Amino acid sequence: MDWQSSLITDPWFYAAAVPAVLLMGLSKSGFGAGFGSLAVPIMALTLPVPQAAAIMLPLLAVMDTLGVAAYLKHVDRGLIRLLLPAGLLGTVVGTLLFGVLPAKAVAAVVGALTLLFLAQRLLFPPRPDAPPPPRWLGALLGVASGFTSFVAHAGGPPISAYVLPLRLPPLTFSATMAVFFAAVNASKWLPYAGLGLIDLRNMATALVLMPLAPVGVWAGVRLVKHVRPAWFYRLIYAGMLLTGLKLLWDGLH
Repeated sequence: MDWQSSLITDPWFYAAAVPAVLLMGLSKSGFGAGFGSLAVPIMALTLPVPQAAAIMLPLLAVMDTLGVAAYLKHVDRGLIRLLLPAGLLGTVVGTLLFGVLPAKAVAAVVGALTLLFLAQRLLFPPRPDAPPPPRWLGALLGVASGFTSFVAHAGGPPISAYVLPLRLPPLTFSATMAVFFAAVNASKWLPYAGLGLIDLRNMATALVLMPLAPVGVWAGVRLVKHVRPAWFYRLIYAGMLLTGLKLLWDGLH
């Protein structure tokens, strides 16, 4: 069987996959970071969540490479040293629990926590002189981010709940998120292969979608350098709101 005959041919899949890949590209640039968590739920409208996550993984590798290349010099290395080990531990937890926890249950929990975080930020906005959140919370949310990233590439909301209150400059925020998720996504390849998700059908379909991967990243990199910080974070909150609602809906239906 050649790779062309292994492709997904359902037009409804591509109607969902094209905007999903572009949204993920925007997220990978750091612009509208919350929107990336919508990608797999959108693709899951037409196929199972594990298969959607497997198809997205090679696209993430391209996006991560472009994002890291664009922002590496702006990364907060101290923050990476705190968050990355926790994120990698989360992928281990995801590997062990994959297939045990229903994908809908994970989606519902992530969606609910995302909406609770946004409600807290809107109803009780932090004072300008408020201290940064404790490091133990960063480690805990890093594990949660690695886990939800492994299950459905939805690691943005948990980690954003820790990083957003730090009020980093947009470029530093984007760079730190790019490096964190590049490492977390790279750690998924062997577990995904062991779970049987890296197959010819999924990889061939990812190859067809591959030209879209740099488009969203390129657009986002250009936008993040020209958007004022206040609007930058408003867009991230908007993305997290949509993500939380969509994930909660998916989990409850």
